[in-house]
Amino acid sequence: MNTTDVLVLLTLGAPFLGFLINGSLGRFLGKLPGWIATLALVVSATSGGILAYQALFQHVHVDRTFYVWAHIGGLEIPVGYLIDPLTGVMLFVVTFVSLWIHLYSIGYMAHDKGYWRYFSYLNMFVFFMLVLVLGNNFLLTFVGWEGVGLASYLLIGFWYFNDAPRQAGMKAFVVNRIGDAGFLLAMFLIFVLFGSLKYEEVFKAVLQHKEAMAPVIALAGFLLFVAATGKSAQIPLYVWLPDAMEGPTPVSALIHAATMVTAGVYLVARASAIYSSVVDVPVLFGLSAPALVALIGAFTAFFAATMALVNNDLKRILAFSTISQLGYMFAAAGMLGYAAAVFHLYTHAFFKALLFLTAGSVMHAMHDVLDIQRMGGLWKKLPWTGLFMLIGGLALAALPPFSGFFSKDEILIAVEENPLVFWLLVITAFMTAFYMFRMFFMVFLGKPRDEHLYEHAHESPPIMLLPMGVLAVGSVVAGFVGIGGENSLWAKMLHHAFVLPENLHHAEHSTLPMLLGIAAGVGGILLAWVMYVFLWPKLPVLLARTLRPVYVLLYNRYWVDELYDLLFVKPLYGVSRWLLFLAVDRVLVDGTVNALAWVSYGFGYVFRGLQTGSVRTYALWIVIGAVMLVGILHFV
Repeated sequence: MNTTDVLVLLTLGAPFLGFLINGSLGRFLGKLPGWIATLALVVSATSGGILAYQALFQHVHVDRTFYVWAHIGGLEIPVGYLIDPLTGVMLFVVTFVSLWIHLYSIGYMAHDKGYWRYFSYLNMFVFFMLVLVLGNNFLLTFVGWEGVGLASYLLIGFWYFNDAPRQAGMKAFVVNRIGDAGFLLAMFLIFVLFGSLKYEEVFKAVLQHKEAMAPVIALAGFLLFVAATGKSAQIPLYVWLPDAMEGPTPVSALIHAATMVTAGVYLVARASAIYSSVVDVPVLFGLSAPALVALIGAFTAFFAATMALVNNDLKRILAFSTISQLGYMFAAAGMLGYAAAVFHLYTHAFFKALLFLTAGSVMHAMHDVLDIQRMGGLWKKLPWTGLFMLIGGLALAALPPFSGFFSKDEILIAVEENPLVFWLLVITAFMTAFYMFRMFFMVFLGKPRDEHLYEHAHESPPIMLLPMGVLAVGSVVAGFVGIGGENSLWAKMLHHAFVLPENLHHAEHSTLPMLLGIAAGVGGILLAWVMYVFLWPKLPVLLARTLRPVYVLLYNRYWVDELYDLLFVKPLYGVSRWLLFLAVDRVLVDGTVNALAWVSYGFGYVFRGLQTGSVRTYALWIVIGAVMLVGILHFV
């Protein structure tokens, strides 16, 4: 066992051990589970940080198999890890951001009755995400993929004694199963094509046979993207993410920033050899798999941003923002800008985790009230939280020198050659700045709109402020690694991390995307200031009345949930009730059991007449039976 093996085992083993300790003994340990879980993340972040440094700065590349999990026919499933630049980025993001969310949770969940259970689930979540990231083959990644799905179900529905969290957890679980079917089909197809599920073997075979097998390789890419739309909440499988806000707020930060929702982006980036090999092969509606990824990403970014414009729920605004920002990442990946997509994943982890933690701080001060219409003037009561949310908002609005500026600029450059995708993202950037600062202004500026809540508001304790401060620093400086474009530190770290077609020529770093991005961000903030500070509440009310059909459409989220309920949920429920429940359960299962019971009853009814209690009758039947037996044996 070498040093890298030890580091990998520490990175994985620490959160897994924390999960086991808290899950089995946590109820007897008082407030220790929070510190045990956080200490586990300290270990994991340290060892994971060393691995990330080796991968990104020393260009260490290790594909190691510990043992063969299963050997069935021609299928060999190894248990091993892959260390490369993409793994390095994900290791740093997952462990570092998760560490501060764990520390924040000690203060946020201090008085919750399920304290020990919460930290057990939180460690389990990080463990499975690390399995997903470190696995050197599709099946091991799928194990982590399903593990984070299970952990998200448990954490979203953490307060299971209330209907809304329980239903939200089930919704997330069921919707993600649709995407998981795509992942399974992709694995089946990849194994049939190439006889392996190991990443390096599969991608090498893809590059060798991309011309002869282009259509089926494109189909594999499409199926992997189906999986990604479920996990990363893209059209049409985004509907679970807004409802996931029913879980504890630190869970929202963990899911939305560093772990689960980034898994789909990671999968597409990991499979860059597949997507880059089929840029000209149509797979659906005449579009290639990469083009489909780009268009779905761009439309999701725009679509989610429109719903955030009029939403009044503090956490759901950020949830729609997450869906939108993930759309940016997919748009870049679909245009083969994988480095830009992963760059935005990296910066987004800092400022989105920060924004969710500041939202939790506001809820902590406002007795879990989420309606921003009841807030206002909180800067005086929560100055540190207000400052941190301002920093996160400026990073999300992509203004320099905050981290979101650098990564969003790279995305706009990556998609510049596709006018539709480019302008959808520019318009989305304007809407992003507007809805973010609409929320900020309504929460922290102006006069209090609920005096009772305002009077009892208070700043969060240091154990919650410290993680927000660290993430705020990251939201400012994390993007500096992207300065210099193709000569930046980021470009050097991810050198040769992705496979690109030979004929691909990246657009040069023009200033137009940068200027448009800055203009969109500044314009959105200014419009929010005019509407919600300078003219509040006259202009917003006037616009809502004037454009009432549009307002109602956006406020009700285009009635997509109701449409899905009408087209899919109710018909499937009806089919399952009438076909499965009545036909299978009542007729086949119950009918078979009842038939056996009636047959037994019939035999009993007939033969009970033989039980007369008379010894002579019994002797007669014995004689008759013996004669019949002799006769049968004679003829046989």
